[in-house]
This record gives sequence, structure tokens and C-alpha cells, in this order.
Amino acid sequence: MRLVQCGRRWAGARYGLVTCAELGSAAFGAGWIGLNKVTAAGTTTRRSSRKAKGDGYLRRAEILEAAERIFVVEGYEGATIRKIADEVGVSSTALYMHFPDKSAILHEICERTIAVLLERNRDIAGKPIDAVARVKMMLEAYMRWGIEHPNAYQLVYSAPRPAEAAWPDDAAADLAGQCYDIFAGVVREIAADARLRAGTGDSAAQALWMCCHGVVALLAARPRFAWAERDELIGVTLDGLINGLVVD
Repeated sequence: MRLVQCGRRWAGARYGLVTCAELGSAAFGAGWIGLNKVTAAGTTTRRSSRKAKGDGYLRRAEILEAAERIFVVEGYEGATIRKIADEVGVSSTALYMHFPDKSAILHEICERTIAVLLERNRDIAGKPIDAVARVKMMLEAYMRWGIEHPNAYQLVYSAPRPAEAAWPDDAAADLAGQCYDIFAGVVREIAADARLRAGTGDSAAQALWMCCHGVVALLAARPRFAWAERDELIGVTLDGLINGLVVD
């Protein structure tokens, strides 16, 4: 879904979606990955022992996973190549052999997490079932994915963009656009059958996605609140949205 800025422009801007860590404010705001210093509840960094010489280069995935934890805890400005290298137990020089700077790391995290959501949307959209059922399944998959991967969700959908970051148009932005296009396309099927109580296919798709985003974002941002059981929250949210918007 085209909800995040993975380039110089908002990846979701042409669809009217203005915000969106693997995919938190309660509304989609006007920034992206500048990562003000935020602390995700329950998120702590784990410093690995320094890798012994001769162990070989770390896989890129190790660096990405460590960087994701650092970005969420320290914020984009507070995260440094040295801190990321310490987290995974290598020298800064060894890390630079994989990524030129922290912007490149953050960019790849974005691309990787959006790809996961895109694959799920494609699978659900292709099922030979009613469009309303597919929309509900997509929204549930989105919320569960965000809850399961709060760090990535925070990075991709919730964090403001650093003013100095220059992000070219790239594959991540394209993946984000494809995610939203697939979801909105199924909502438009419902609209084409005159089954929407209000709005158009586009406005309905945006409202549905934004509301579910708010659930995921608040669960991550306010972990000490006495939330209802998560499966129940997801179910009540989806039933309320679908029943309120779609004609039986």
C-alpha cells in the first residue's frame, strides 16, 4: 500500500494518503523516516560480542536487523554506524563494506518490509472469493503484520523523515505503491458493485487503511494502556469498519 515515503516524495501522496516499523501516529501525517528519538516499549538493544577475525563478513540481514533496533531506540539522529557495528559485533570498517551510510541501511529496511506486505496482498487479492472477504483479510493481515513486527512498522509507517535525507525514487517506493494499488483495487470492486454506503472506492480504501493503521500504532505507542485482547480488538475493528461501510 502506497503509504510511506521511500523517496524524495511521499510514496502515497498521489493517492491522498499522507502517512503511514516490519510497515503510527493515529492519523497518517506528513513526514517519514526522520526518526525523532523514540523509544518503543519493550525494545532494547542487544550488543553482540565482537566477531573474531576470520569469521567472515556478516550477512546483510544481520546488519539490517541490528540497525532496525538501534533506529527505533536511538532515533535516526542518535543512531550511528559505530553503534550499529557494535550491536552486531563488527568494526565500522567491516560494516561500511556492506552499506555506505545509515541512510542506505534505513532505505533497505524499508524496501524489505514493504516487500513482505506486498506478497501478502498479492496472495489475498488473487483468492477466488468475494471482494469484501478479501478486503477484510488484507486489513487483518496488515494489522497482524504490524503487531508482529513493531520495530519495522515504526520505521516504515510512523517515523518522521529527517530533513537532510535525500531519497531518490527507488524500488521501495514502487513496492509501496503496488501494495496500495492492490488493496485499493479490491475496494474498488466493492464500489463498482454499488455496495458502499458512502464515499468512493478510493476514499473508502484510504479510510479503511488509516483506521487499521491507528490500531497498530496505538498498540505500539501506548503499551501500558489496558487494551482489550488483541484478537478481539482486531475482530471488533474489522467488523465495525466493514459493516459500517459495506452494504450486505
